[in-house]
Parts: sequence; C-alpha cells; structure tokens
Amino acid sequence: MPGKFVVSISCARDNTDKATVGFVVANAAVASDKEAVVFLSIEGTRLSQKGYADGIHEEGFAPLAELMASFAEAGGEIYVCSPCFKKRGLDEDKLIAGAKVVGGAKLVEFMSDGAASICY
Repeated sequence: MPGKFVVSISCARDNTDKATVGFVVANAAVASDKEAVVFLSIEGTRLSQKGYADGIHEEGFAPLAELMASFAEAGGEIYVCSPCFKKRGLDEDKLIAGAKVVGGAKLVEFMSDGAASICY
C-alpha cells in the first residue's frame, strides 16, 4: 500500500491526548508502508525538543516519547514549522531524532503528489 501520509500536530502538553494519538496514527501510516511525515506546528513544535515528551503518557497508549522514537526509527520524518519554532525560541541543537526545521514550502512539496493528511 504505497503512498504518502501527513499527520499535522499542533499541540503538545496543552493537549497530550491529541499529541499522542497523532503519533499513534503516524506510526500506523509508516507501518502500512506509507512515506510518512509528522508536521509539528504551533505548540506542537515543542515536541521537537529532546526530553520534552518525557513523562507524557496517556492511559491506553505507549508513552509519547516511545511513539515518537518508534516513528523516527521506522523511517518517518518530522517536519517542524520554522516560524512556529522561532517564535517559541526553541533550540535546533536539541532536536529529536528524525526532526528538521522546515518552511511551509517543504511540506507543500511533500504533499504535492497527493499525500493524504490528518490534523490533531
């Protein structure tokens, strides 16, 4: 089942349930042989920082840090919205595995081949 899939996550500790489910879906996409990208924007950009997701564990799901690491290990990419990242004063030296700060054009380029998407 080849194809592309984008999961957009705009929350972090302000809504740990949505952030967690977003990465659950992203892991399902990459496990289904999709070329998968998580796009972190707004408060979701905070998830790009090493250690930020530690301790976030919604009942019934794996811990968020594990879900994020599994996604990257499976080949998923994490795009981090550059203006959102800069607005929050985050540190590029503290990016988690698989994450890169990008402009909107990079996401548009990825999606231009008809990627399916879902937002959290």
